[in-house]
Order: sequence, then C-alpha cells, then structure tokens
Amino acid sequence: MQIHHFIISILFLFVGSSSNDETISWNDSRKLKWEDFKGNPNSQSDAVALTASGITFGYSVKTSGKRVIDYSTTVKAHFYPKKSWYLSEKADNHILAHEQLHFDITELYARKFRQQLERLVVNQNIKIQMTQIHVAINEALDKTQKTYDEQTNHSIIVEAQSYWENYIKEELAKLDQYKSQ
Repeated sequence: MQIHHFIISILFLFVGSSSNDETISWNDSRKLKWEDFKGNPNSQSDAVALTASGITFGYSVKTSGKRVIDYSTTVKAHFYPKKSWYLSEKADNHILAHEQLHFDITELYARKFRQQLERLVVNQNIKIQMTQIHVAINEALDKTQKTYDEQTNHSIIVEAQSYWENYIKEELAKLDQYKSQ
C-alpha cells in the first residue's frame, strides 16, 4: 500500500496579503502596541485606527491509493502591521483597547474553527467539508467584527465597549483548549 501526502494551503485575510508580509500571531501574553501599526493612514477614512487581522488556514491530507486516510490542519490568527494604521494625534489607550479586541475576535474565531475541524471524521469529502467550515467561519468573523464596530460606534459608546470586552473574554475562556500556541 502506497501512501501519498497532499498539502493544500488556503489563506483568507480581511485585507489581501502575500506570504511575505510581516505578521504578528495572536498570543494571550502579548498585546498590541501602537508601534505595531506600521501602515500609512487612510486620509479618506473617518477612523482613528485600523486593525488588519485574519485567519490563515492550511491542511494536509494523507491518502492511500485514492482513499483519504488522515488529515492535519493549521489555523492561526494573525495581525498585519503594514496594513494596520493609526492617527498618532488622535490615538489613545481606549482606542488601542478597541483595536486589540478586533484581534481578540479574530482569535475567538480561530478557536471556533479549530474546534469544528477537530470534530470532523476522516472521509472522502474531508477537503470539501474543511473548505465549507473555513468559508462559514470567515463569514461569521466578518459579521462579528462589523457588529462590534456598529454596537460600540468604533469605541465611542463606552458601555458597549465594556460589554464587548467582557463578552469576548468569556467566549475566549470557553474555548481555551483551542487557543493559539
């Protein structure tokens, strides 16, 4: 019996990116700093800052003949410094906390993604199933990021910002076993 390995990588980011771009992987002991935001501010935007983050996903499938017999995956939450920016004259710690939470939301969905991938059973449609989960996770992530900004009015509504900080902290704790390493 001959075994072959396939490696297929799929990359999804909020902001298009090449594999050569600088990244910061999510880590619960490392919070974002303004120095991490290295992009040029968008003069057309009303925003004080922009966090570019996303989930990278890759998988490999082990086959025997034409049958899939095993698979492995990697899921990472990344921050993209060169695509993230801020207006130094308007930025403060409150806004930085808002931007950090965008990155934390990305990590939350990376954890949800890992959890769903772990539940998959090896079968001949595994690649299709992983792709479907990937698409659904990214759609949910995008919707949550937009809802967060809408409900907090981009950090202006302090009570809503506080609610979201507590909510995401609780959700991350529920999925602690799936956190980025």
